[in-house]
Amino acid sequence: MSAEALDYRNRREPALARSFLLALAVHAILVAVMFVGVRWQSHRPDTVTVELWEAPAPPPPPVVEAPKPPPKVEPPKPEPKVEKPQIVEKAPPPKPKPKPEPKPKPEAKPKPDPKFLRQMQEEAAREQAALEQQTRAREVREAKARAAAAASKKALDEWVGKIRASVRSRVIEPPGITGNPEVVFFVALLPSGDVLRGSIRMTKSSGNKAWDMAVERAILAASPLPKPDQPSVFQRELELRVRPKDQ
Repeated sequence: MSAEALDYRNRREPALARSFLLALAVHAILVAVMFVGVRWQSHRPDTVTVELWEAPAPPPPPVVEAPKPPPKVEPPKPEPKVEKPQIVEKAPPPKPKPKPEPKPKPEAKPKPDPKFLRQMQEEAAREQAALEQQTRAREVREAKARAAAAASKKALDEWVGKIRASVRSRVIEPPGITGNPEVVFFVALLPSGDVLRGSIRMTKSSGNKAWDMAVERAILAASPLPKPDQPSVFQRELELRVRPKDQ
């Protein structure tokens, strides 16, 4: 066995006395707490005092009064009937008949003065004659205007016909034309009948370009165009309609 083991056995345990004293103090405190607690809870028992005396006499029985008879209830008196007064309607008094008023006598119409009546008739006749005269004058003027318009239209148609014939005579008709197609040209003229260069304008084609070009060349070739017989129908702008079968 080693020297260290022998020395361990012979060596004193550290703090043994201190631990013993601490345990003894804890037990002493515990015993003291238990003793104080038991003393605090213990107290003297309460005493009960009883006094004895003679029992009192019983109270007298209550006096019961006889019940009073119920009051007599008289039956309700019937309400008196109130009779409604009878209303008698009185018939209205008859209306008095109106008194017939006397018819007024027709007043006699004054007779017209013969002289005044004759003057009125003469004035009416004059007005009627003037109205008829105005009507006849208006009809005459209208008739003259219609005649002048018809004459002007006839002179214009004759002039346009001469121009159309002059142009148609100068048209070199291309081959292969079928039907009677119409071409329309707008032409501006001078008072001398000369066609203004650049004023020829086609407003409607015939559908055949060769025929349209042939008519345009004929218009230029026919310038100056014929003058109208009546100078009043001259127009600076004309519309020429040309067809192959026109004469």
